[in-house]
Amino acid sequence: MTARQERRSAHLSAGAASPPARGARRPNRAIAGAVLLAALTVLVYVPAMRAQFIWDDDDYVQNNQTLRSVVGLSRIWFQIGATPQYYPLVHTSYWIEYHLWGLNPTGYHLVNILLHALGAILLWRVLTLLGLPGAWVAAAIFALHPVQVESVAWITERKNVLAGVCYFGSALAYFRFALPQAGNDRPGHQRAWYCLALALYVCALFSKTVTCSLPAAVLLVLWWKRGRLRWRDAALLIPFVVLGLGFGILTAVMEKYRVGAFGEEWDLSFVQRVLIAGRVLWFYAGKLVFPAQLVFIYPRWHVDPASWPQYLFPLTAVAVLVLMWLGRRRFGRGPLAAILLFVGTLFPALGFFNVYPMRYSFVADHFQYLAAVGLIVLAVAGACRCADRLGAGRGTVTAAAAVILAILGTLTVRQARIYSDLETLWTDTLRKNPGAWMAHNNLANLLREKGNASGAMEHLRAAMEHFQEAVRINPRDPSVHNNLAGLLIGMGRINEAIEQCHQALRLQPDYPDAHRNLALALSASGRTREAIEQCRELLRLRPNNTDGLNNLAWLLATSSEATADERREAVGLAEQAAKLANRDDPHVLDTLAAAYAGDDQFDRAVAAAQRAIALASAKGAVSVAAGIRDRLELYKQNKPYREPAPSSGPAVR
Repeated sequence: MTARQERRSAHLSAGAASPPARGARRPNRAIAGAVLLAALTVLVYVPAMRAQFIWDDDDYVQNNQTLRSVVGLSRIWFQIGATPQYYPLVHTSYWIEYHLWGLNPTGYHLVNILLHALGAILLWRVLTLLGLPGAWVAAAIFALHPVQVESVAWITERKNVLAGVCYFGSALAYFRFALPQAGNDRPGHQRAWYCLALALYVCALFSKTVTCSLPAAVLLVLWWKRGRLRWRDAALLIPFVVLGLGFGILTAVMEKYRVGAFGEEWDLSFVQRVLIAGRVLWFYAGKLVFPAQLVFIYPRWHVDPASWPQYLFPLTAVAVLVLMWLGRRRFGRGPLAAILLFVGTLFPALGFFNVYPMRYSFVADHFQYLAAVGLIVLAVAGACRCADRLGAGRGTVTAAAAVILAILGTLTVRQARIYSDLETLWTDTLRKNPGAWMAHNNLANLLREKGNASGAMEHLRAAMEHFQEAVRINPRDPSVHNNLAGLLIGMGRINEAIEQCHQALRLQPDYPDAHRNLALALSASGRTREAIEQCRELLRLRPNNTDGLNNLAWLLATSSEATADERREAVGLAEQAAKLANRDDPHVLDTLAAAYAGDDQFDRAVAAAQRAIALASAKGAVSVAAGIRDRLELYKQNKPYREPAPSSGPAVR
């Protein structure tokens, strides 16, 4: 911003427009502005409140055993690896909600929406404190922009919205400390603001470590405001930098060795990563300007260092930064600071570090949740400057802002509906990205449960082409062998599936998912005893794994080879699985019913089967419900269920 623009910004900034004589009205305006921001946010996200759990929500909430007890809460904080990622504040919020409303997704969605609204309000107060023009409009665009839907409507991305609240809260406190004249604070309050900023920054890191960019963002803002940086500015941020680096390294290590972000799909040269970074920057900027064709999984680009057009992305990105630097006297420091804020906040997601989603795509909407602020503020401030130069009246400016917000809000409502359930999400993904193999695989599983075998097979074939190519490219990656095995089981090619499982286990003997798939394949081929051994091995590796408990219980309860002791063991295993699943999974309750029947507890078998049928019907799992009804008729006749010949399908659930 130029000096002239900075002097004029006070009357253009929401919340800072009143002259001194009207100072008493400022609290009322601030309250009204906050209420309006929150109301608009809740309004556009009404479709998300009715949404179900979707992809990854099972790991983060539904099957997350750490949410069940006080011991689990302790593990969330003090046992790295107890949760999918070490974001203890996020999982603590899930823990609290689980004990308030169990596994009702509405509560989790509502909290996400309210956190997003609170983050927008805090952003508004930060921008107002800094004297930026159009502060409220910029915050409203942040709240209503459709690229934010993935972060808000997806329960798993609580990481973003919670981190956003802590990030903006920390920034607000720090600027009250570093720029006391802006907040009219007495000198004695400054130390308290600094401590609050540091505490909120730690909370932000405990929510998502992309917030480690905050110290750099603070320095950028101070440089923009003052035109220079002092040694004291850097010294005061040393604790922030140290904490950010520590958390960043921890996340990078976990992403690689715990989550599994390594192998052929992440084996990229430095030149390839530079090419990716350049294109990522322009991709995200483009989606902010023109948010069309937003998709849950974007196509993964082919990165070819021999293709000269691909170098245009990083070269033009660098050219923009150079031009902004050279033109800072003419345009002011603001545009350069805003662009650097955008680039710096995105840096962890530019491709220089391995993150697991790179397996599917180099970009995702939720990666730019915080970074979007830089370009949004730049666009709004630029528009305010143009309006000022053209002499546009307040009514014209307000009407233009209202139209833009209405358009963004409408797009957000439409985008939020896509996250209503898994079938809607994967169908929309394939409509926009037909090559998304994961969407084909997951949609096939859903269709199979609903009794649409032909539709499921069509998607399995499409997904299988990808995995066959992945095995050819990277034969030493156990995960690709295991994933191919899962597809082969679904297609009934059991012997091939068994071989792929063995390949995965030769590469990684302690691979739990490979033991699970091998048990499934062995049971399908009639090798029940070997399948039982694989289930026990899975439980040795993951003692409280719901799938492992359920599968072993099913085999012991329904096998004609099982002994009386094994059938009694099946009851205990099934009851444990049902407890872990909160008695809300039709497959688990079906197993529990079979286990009760196998132990001659037929009244309990009937009750469990009826509950399983109701759950399966409610979830649209037509074929699952039909199978349980057949078994229920046996229980009513005081007859146990015995798994038929292997030609009819796998015994393991």
